[in-house]
Amino acid sequence: MSLVLGIDTGGTFTDGVLLDLHTKQVRGKAKAFTTREDLSIGIRKCIENMGALDPRQVQLVSLSTTLATNAIVEGRGCRVGLILIGHESTGDLPTHQVFVVAGGHDIKGIPVAELDLEAIGRAVTEMRGQVDTIAISGYLSIRNPEHEQDAQKVIQKLWDVPIVCAHQLTTALGFHERTVTACLNARLLPIIAELLIAVKVVLKEKGILAPLMIVKGDGSLMSETMTREKPIETILSGPAASIVGAIFLTGTESALALDMGGTTTDIAILEKGRPRMNREGATVGGWKTRVEAAEISTFGLGGDSYIQVSKDRKLIIGPKRVWPLSVIANKYPILINELKRVDPNREIISAQPVDCFMLVKKPVHQDRWNNTEWKIINALESSAHNIFALAEIVGRDPNLLPLRELEQAQVIGRVSFTPTDLLHVLGTFTDYNVLAAQEGARILAQRLRLGMDQFVDKVLSDIQVALCMTILQSFAYREGLKIKLSTETGVAFLLGSLLNGNHKLGFKTEITLDYPIVALGAPVSGYLPAVGSTLNTPVLIPTHAEVANAVGAASGQVAEIVRVLIKPGVAGGYVVHAPWKREAFLYLEEAEKDALDKAKEVALERAHLAGVLNPELLVEKEEVLSHTSGGDDVVFLETRIEVTAIGHPTWEG
Repeated sequence: MSLVLGIDTGGTFTDGVLLDLHTKQVRGKAKAFTTREDLSIGIRKCIENMGALDPRQVQLVSLSTTLATNAIVEGRGCRVGLILIGHESTGDLPTHQVFVVAGGHDIKGIPVAELDLEAIGRAVTEMRGQVDTIAISGYLSIRNPEHEQDAQKVIQKLWDVPIVCAHQLTTALGFHERTVTACLNARLLPIIAELLIAVKVVLKEKGILAPLMIVKGDGSLMSETMTREKPIETILSGPAASIVGAIFLTGTESALALDMGGTTTDIAILEKGRPRMNREGATVGGWKTRVEAAEISTFGLGGDSYIQVSKDRKLIIGPKRVWPLSVIANKYPILINELKRVDPNREIISAQPVDCFMLVKKPVHQDRWNNTEWKIINALESSAHNIFALAEIVGRDPNLLPLRELEQAQVIGRVSFTPTDLLHVLGTFTDYNVLAAQEGARILAQRLRLGMDQFVDKVLSDIQVALCMTILQSFAYREGLKIKLSTETGVAFLLGSLLNGNHKLGFKTEITLDYPIVALGAPVSGYLPAVGSTLNTPVLIPTHAEVANAVGAASGQVAEIVRVLIKPGVAGGYVVHAPWKREAFLYLEEAEKDALDKAKEVALERAHLAGVLNPELLVEKEEVLSHTSGGDDVVFLETRIEVTAIGHPTWEG
């Protein structure tokens, strides 16, 4: 039996499956908590939780990871030095040092100035010891990459340092976005390399010697070697894997895929068995990139969303993530008795009476934290505690506990009432500690001045309304609308009867989705059936929905795409703009044949390097013409050629 081990490292859980692609059966599955301080710990535990495993049956390991996305959002990574060729920066860049040198090309790919090789040498001298990697971005290098290639050769002779060229990452216009992409890719190089090393160590421990593949942001797979070179391609890897999992588990070609994880709900619309692609490039951590990824809308609502009651007695759900009471009380049952002693009406400035805290990672450095902070760290070393119990142990008023910086540094974690706890109170999901969830609900219900049943109904309804709104919001984003539906007064009026049961408006609103909802993630069975009823559409919750991301990682295919552009030459003839070089031809037929042959050759070579034995080649050719004002003559503008080599890695061949 040949199996694929699929692993997804989400914000809360690391999921794993053993998938037989020939029979399309899941032979094993498991979960473990994601350990963000060292992802390999959670991956190791996940594999162990699968039980007995014959490593010889595992022919491929496929990993989807949040690491690149999280690193960009949190500003982590190595120091990057940037060399701009032919143009200064037009905005902020994620880099430590920037040098501008003469050179660059025009839109036709013709040099506008000679490349200043001496200036590049001086820049390298100044950067030595100040940066860890170098990014090179030349003006219009997508029309002619020669200056970036020449600069790279000069730097390689002077200094053994990782180098990233912008033209190797994208063929799309947009100098600033392309430069940002190159800088972020350079910044991620050591982070992804460290993860791959750690994962390989775990696999070796388990006797799994199969090749390792990584899920890209478009849902396809790339090799370990390619991942080391282009880590930026792994942004939005996890949400993309869930889309692939949705297609694999349901076989549906047209649907709205909704993945409710611990931290977020991710939504993508599938058409013809594929998600729409964001051709303009994904935005992560406020940085606009030129990385093509699946068009996914992400919302801060998940199983671990923080449920609070404000001072004016309003219910707030998310977007902050906390640890569920039921989960942590499973390990520290002392929390149940501490919660029973809580006075729900006692106010705390920056917390809820139901809040508890746990030690996530004991710091190594002694000097960063003051005496009271160390008392908190030491108090939580043996057990988690409710905020009032913690205040008693430390000997401080709860309002004066210095918790904020410890929490921001992820030294401690906040534990509170979440949608996961609500499911425990309802009895629809009881894998963890029900009593702790019930105590949390009791405290919040009293703060809202509601009975327990009323409180549970209200929270359940509000979560379902929020999920409906996220679905409708995703359609607004799809149409390019930047408005936020939940804060639009007119939208609230029109949808009041639909979402909030307000039938006093004098009319009734009904919405029918054109797509069925494929619901993925552990919590969805408790919330999505009612959402489907509200939006008049069927809800499909496939078997193994709780590990759909890992299924998607295991069932993904390699897809290597090569794009070439052919345009008229300045002095006649035709010019081929390819990722590897600019080349001129006298005749269009000759240019198209050469471009297509080389694009096929490069796509096949990349697919073979990614482990595909017999890739399928898909060719798309588009000729762009323009009619003259009289309408009789046709002017050739350009030919666009796209070649895709697609297939599963070699073991399946």
